[in-house]
Amino acid sequence: MKIKKLKFFKKGFRAYYLLVISIVVLTIVIQSMTQYSLNKQRATAMSVNLAGKQRMFSQQLLNELYSCRYHNCDYAEMKLILTKLYQMNGFLQHGNNNLKIEVLDSPEILREFERLEPHLEWLYAELKDFKNFKNLSFTDVKYRVDRFATIMDVIVGQFQNKADKDIKTMMIIELELAIFSIVIIFFEIFFIVNPIIGRILNQKKKLTEIAWHQSHVFSSHMKNIEDLQYVLKVEKDPERQKEIYGFITEELDHLKNVSSNMERSLEETTEEPRPHHAVIKKVENLLGKYNLLSNHKVPIDDDKVHS
Repeated sequence: MKIKKLKFFKKGFRAYYLLVISIVVLTIVIQSMTQYSLNKQRATAMSVNLAGKQRMFSQQLLNELYSCRYHNCDYAEMKLILTKLYQMNGFLQHGNNNLKIEVLDSPEILREFERLEPHLEWLYAELKDFKNFKNLSFTDVKYRVDRFATIMDVIVGQFQNKADKDIKTMMIIELELAIFSIVIIFFEIFFIVNPIIGRILNQKKKLTEIAWHQSHVFSSHMKNIEDLQYVLKVEKDPERQKEIYGFITEELDHLKNVSSNMERSLEETTEEPRPHHAVIKKVENLLGKYNLLSNHKVPIDDDKVHS
């Protein structure tokens, strides 16, 4: 038993498929752009937040050094702050998957990080060994920390400006996408939806005509034939019977015309071939393959009324 294959994008339904697919694609694109915009803003906000924390870490570093020089020293806290300061500087430039920070691609901000690098390397090299705390000049450390904080202020401002530009760019892209979506929707309304509605109304009109022929004209002629048959049964005069036969023939001719009109309306309603047409075509092809087909072909429209 052969299973009939499903025919996707069947002729006559392509407009429906195009309408549905375009709506799905627009929805996916809009949702993708929204998610990308949210992720971009989240990553930028994380970078601004970490850059702001770098300034705080540098000030804490100076406070811890002051405590180690004149009060109780917490070496573990000092080491933790110094490590965070050094690691976060690398994350802000080279990105981090765990924190969802992207690789920095702004030349202006990278140049500021290059200015920042010598001060950070000096702080890390001098403060990573707690034994050197007493020999360090507090003034030198304060100078490095102040320079670090000043440059980091510039970097934070640049990150904020970059975030504003990214938001404006995404807003422009989303606006353009919205305009494009509206254009697509209007295009579909005028070139897909309206023709579909027109086709449906046309089919409804044709079906209404068929129903009218069926319920009025066809039934009327059938009733006339039944009446004539009854009269024919009771009529004994041969001449009169012959005349009644003529009336019945006229009614049959009228029925043929009604049937032809119904057939014509069905053909105009749908462009698709009916099932028996396909069967006849396959039989003709099979007979032609074995040279068994005569010159007289079976008419395809054999369901029409014949005399």
